Amino acid sequence: MILHLIYDENLAQASYLVGCAAKGEALLIDPNRNIEHYIALAESKGLRITAITETHIHADFVSGARELAHATGAQLYLSDMGPADWKYEYAGEARATLLRDGTTFRVGNIRIEAMHTPGHTPEHLSFLLTDTAATDEPMGIFTGDFLFVGDVGRPDLLEKAAGVSGTADLGARQLYRSLQRFRALPDYLQIWPGHGAGSACGRALGAIPQTTLGYEKRINWAFDVTDEQSFVEAVLAGQPEPPTYFAEMKRINRVGPALVGSAIFPPAKASVEQLMADLDAGNPVIDTRPSQQYLEEHIPGTIHVPFGPVFLNWAGWLLPYDRPFSLIVDAEAAQEVLTLLRLIGLDRVAHIWTPDVLATWKQGWQPLTKTSQITVQEAEPLLAQEQVTWLDIRSNDEYAAGHIPGSQHIHLGTLQQRLREISPEKPVVVQCQGGARSPIGASLLEAHHYPQVMDLVGGFNLWRKAGYPVVKGA
Repeated sequence: MILHLIYDENLAQASYLVGCAAKGEALLIDPNRNIEHYIALAESKGLRITAITETHIHADFVSGARELAHATGAQLYLSDMGPADWKYEYAGEARATLLRDGTTFRVGNIRIEAMHTPGHTPEHLSFLLTDTAATDEPMGIFTGDFLFVGDVGRPDLLEKAAGVSGTADLGARQLYRSLQRFRALPDYLQIWPGHGAGSACGRALGAIPQTTLGYEKRINWAFDVTDEQSFVEAVLAGQPEPPTYFAEMKRINRVGPALVGSAIFPPAKASVEQLMADLDAGNPVIDTRPSQQYLEEHIPGTIHVPFGPVFLNWAGWLLPYDRPFSLIVDAEAAQEVLTLLRLIGLDRVAHIWTPDVLATWKQGWQPLTKTSQITVQEAEPLLAQEQVTWLDIRSNDEYAAGHIPGSQHIHLGTLQQRLREISPEKPVVVQCQGGARSPIGASLLEAHHYPQVMDLVGGFNLWRKAGYPVVKGA
């Protein structure tokens, strides 16, 4: 048997290739949209992908299951559990085999048994793996977003992200019962989860790629809670804000992701006239340069989302799914940026410019603009005298743990939807934790014509270090 973890750092997401070397067949579990990697990996192991499945309808990335099945001719296996509203609408068209609790299928000598583990989502399945060439006992289980290293999947996403009222409490209770069912499984089972640290699908996921059920029974907080109501309260408390794009991912993955083909061709480099036309039409132009470069000079009306480790997260929060958008991006990074955006279904890139468009703009069009920066020492007296609006764009947990007195709190991800709450009559100081997010927030205000915007250098960390007042609580 061949077992290979394929981990995407940008999504903190795990896919798995399970191969039977004797038969030359392979199963892919929870593939994302970058299917070329899976095909190449299978070929390198002397395998052909004959089966594809996924643990549930994902909320944090566009599933690659349909695309991979189309490209390889493999049999697609999808959950048939949960209510009608949360079944795969494209299953019939894709000729998928539907799985119920206890359904088994084979890939060569490997037997896979579906186990219904609802809670994170109603249709969620886990997959017990048995290498029948060696034993009739299962080796491990692919737990998707049900059981992680040190944590469990959050049950509130359907309610918070997809707007399905009343499902958080129900999901928490289903999750508790799924855990009780897991208690009966043997401790030696290896656990192969669907995400690692950094994913928003849980609260405090471990960074270790795998674990055992026995170890989780000893150290995972969720197994320590033996009362259902106490578990419900504990699992729903303190969950992070789900990105707004999660609702779109749920819809896309339920209806069926579009078949886009494996190749990504960047749009041809557009003219400066087209950039002006995009801005005039209200189609966002995203400047992906490093934040300090953006702060020092940028084209008026552009929005800043720096290309880097958290690019995909903020792109999902801030970029539109219902209309085109364009990019200013280094030529050597364009292909990677487009690939990342495709992972979360942001396919409507209309135009691309490289950073030299700024020089062309400056020479023949309008002046570039800059975002003012202000230190905590300069800003403190302005706040004390109520001369500025102080905007804290951190998460709810960060704000509750400590914030600046008199600050207005709006999470960065929801800022575009809540701009009317911010008065343009005073200068706005934008503040985050350490200064990485505030340039993004400042760019959103400037793009929506706020006349005076300032980025707080060093954010809350430097404010607290300077010894200025801090209060706790929401």
